[in-house]
Amino acid sequence: MIKEKAKNVMERKVFLKNSLGFLGMVATAPSLLRAMGSENSMPEATEALACSVTNSETAGPFPTISPASWVRTNIVGDRTGVPFTINIAIKNVNGNCNAFSGAIVDIWHCDKDGNYSEYGGTGMQPTNYTTNHFLRGRQTTDANGLVSYTSIFPGWYTGRATHIHVHIYNASGTSLLITQIAFPEGSNSAVVQVNSATSYGYTKGMSGYTYNATDNVFSDGVSNELGAVTGSIAEGFTLSHTIFVNGPTLGINDVATAEFQLSQNFPNPFTDSTKIPLVLNSYSKVKMELYDLTGRHIDTPINDEFPAGTNYLLFSRNNLSSGYYIYRVIIENENGVFTESKKMIIQ
Repeated sequence: MIKEKAKNVMERKVFLKNSLGFLGMVATAPSLLRAMGSENSMPEATEALACSVTNSETAGPFPTISPASWVRTNIVGDRTGVPFTINIAIKNVNGNCNAFSGAIVDIWHCDKDGNYSEYGGTGMQPTNYTTNHFLRGRQTTDANGLVSYTSIFPGWYTGRATHIHVHIYNASGTSLLITQIAFPEGSNSAVVQVNSATSYGYTKGMSGYTYNATDNVFSDGVSNELGAVTGSIAEGFTLSHTIFVNGPTLGINDVATAEFQLSQNFPNPFTDSTKIPLVLNSYSKVKMELYDLTGRHIDTPINDEFPAGTNYLLFSRNNLSSGYYIYRVIIENENGVFTESKKMIIQ
C-alpha cells in the first residue's frame, strides 16, 4: 500500500511538471503497446511524459509578416538598448528528446519601448513601424539543435510581462509549435535591472508592469516556458532556453503526426458545456482524462470508440468549479498509443 501510494504521488508530480500546457503527441510502437497492455499502460505512459511538448501559445497580434525574408543572426536593426543574446535549443519529443537538427526557428519581440516592427499606426500601437523590420529573425537549428540571435533586451507594454515569441517549423515549412518565452522575475532579476537602466533608454521602470502571475498568457504557469537569464547591464545579458516539439517520429514509421488532429475546445472559456474537435485517420479507441492544475486526476468523462473522420467530444461542466483545467486525449489503434493535452477554462 505504501509503495503504491508513493508511485501515485510520483506520477502526479511528473504529470504536473510536464502538463501545465499542451503535452503534445507521445507515440508508442505497436509491439510495445502489446507488451504493456492497454489499460495498465497509462501510469507508465504518464511517467514517460518527462519529455513533453512545450506549451503552445498565441502568436499574438504582431506575428512576422514575411519571416522567410529575415534569415539572420543579428536582429537588432536600428534599435538601441541593453545587449542581449538569445540561445534556443530545440529538442524532438518523438526522437527521445534528442537535438532537433534542421528545424526552422522564427523569433520576434518588442523594442525597449514596447513596440513591434511591421505594425503600428493603430490604437493598439500608435507608433507606426510598418516599414521597419527590427527584432525579428529566422534561423535553422544546427547539428546540436541550437540557434542563437544577437538582440537587445525586450521592454514591456501594458498587459504583458516581458516575453519573446517563437514559431518553429520543420525543414519543409510545416508549423510544429508556436510558443512564448517568459523571463524570471524578482528584485534583482534582469527584468528589474534593465527597466531601471535609463541611460540605455529604458524609461518605463516597473510601475504598471504586468508580472507572469497575472499575464494573460503566462498566468496558468511558466514551468516549461521560463528562460534562464544571466549577465549584467554592463556586459549584456544572455537567455538560454530549451523548447520541445513534435519532430520526426523515430522507430514507428512516422505515424504519430498522421494519426489524429486535436483542436482547442470551443467555446473556451465556457460555462456549461464545450466541444473538442478530433479528426481521426482510422478507427480508434478514445479516452479523455481531466486534471486540475495540481496534477490531480478528476474524471475520465469519455472512454469510447470512434470512427475515422471528424468527431466532436462533448464535455459538460457538471459540478466543476471555475478555473483552469487540463484535458488529456489518448488515442489507441493498431499503430500505437498517441496522446495530446490542452488547457480549458471554465467560467
